[in-house]
Amino acid sequence: MTTPSEVPAMQERLLDVQGKKIFVAETGQGAPVLLLHGGGPGASGLSNYSRNVAELAKEFRVIVPDLPGYGRSSKGIDPTDPFGALAAGMRGVLDRLGLEKAHLVGNSYGGSCALRLALDTPERVGRMVLMGPGGIGTTRALPTPGLNSLLDYYTGEGPSRKKLEKFIRDHLVFNAAQVPDSIIDARYHDSIDPEVVAAPPLKRPKSLRTLWKMDFTRDKRLNRLVVPTLVLWGAEDKVNRPSGGRMLAERMPNCDLYEVANTGHWVQWERADLFNRLCADFLAGRR
Repeated sequence: MTTPSEVPAMQERLLDVQGKKIFVAETGQGAPVLLLHGGGPGASGLSNYSRNVAELAKEFRVIVPDLPGYGRSSKGIDPTDPFGALAAGMRGVLDRLGLEKAHLVGNSYGGSCALRLALDTPERVGRMVLMGPGGIGTTRALPTPGLNSLLDYYTGEGPSRKKLEKFIRDHLVFNAAQVPDSIIDARYHDSIDPEVVAAPPLKRPKSLRTLWKMDFTRDKRLNRLVVPTLVLWGAEDKVNRPSGGRMLAERMPNCDLYEVANTGHWVQWERADLFNRLCADFLAGRR
């Protein structure tokens, strides 16, 4: 299993995208693949995909951005259309890299970004892998305990290591013992960046219009989206309900669903070997 120290040498840069800075790291050669990370406190591209980059880079040009609002990218995101803002930012990354098309791999918030990018501009997407994406049926049921924990992180008494540890160990993964303290420490450090605290990139929508805009099952374009898609969903996901995977498989005309047993919200980390194999085979058309 790959550890951060085994990730191959990266080319790192800040791209100017729509007046903001987007941090991008990349390595490997082949068809371009964007790895889009989740939206939990302190998340970033390289930390989210620390167990996947090296394996995927054996076959693909792996591009790992920090989404707007996270990591080394500029802070602040449009609260009236968060998914649209993320998608526009990543489309800008493709433009700056001179890429007409790329494969997309998205976990949680990054999965929402990937799906919105594909809906808005399907011609820019080759294949797509989604792991427990947000925005699937979210207006049809109350938020999960995991999602409430995530959205409450910057509210109340504010961010704390205790709140972050509870979110990660109780809601993010199936086996809490797998998560080392070092991951919690690093993510807590990044989560209390003053710019992030001042403008959290993921928070509760303030209007019903925004909320409905963030539920993909209410977007009629989903039924016509023919981008080949593989959905991987942890059967024990406590953040986004696994039933979301079946919703996507029922609506999207070219969508495969793989529900992963004994796995929570972080499929690419908890089941890295399985994820790396399935992801590489699917993106290469070897399914």
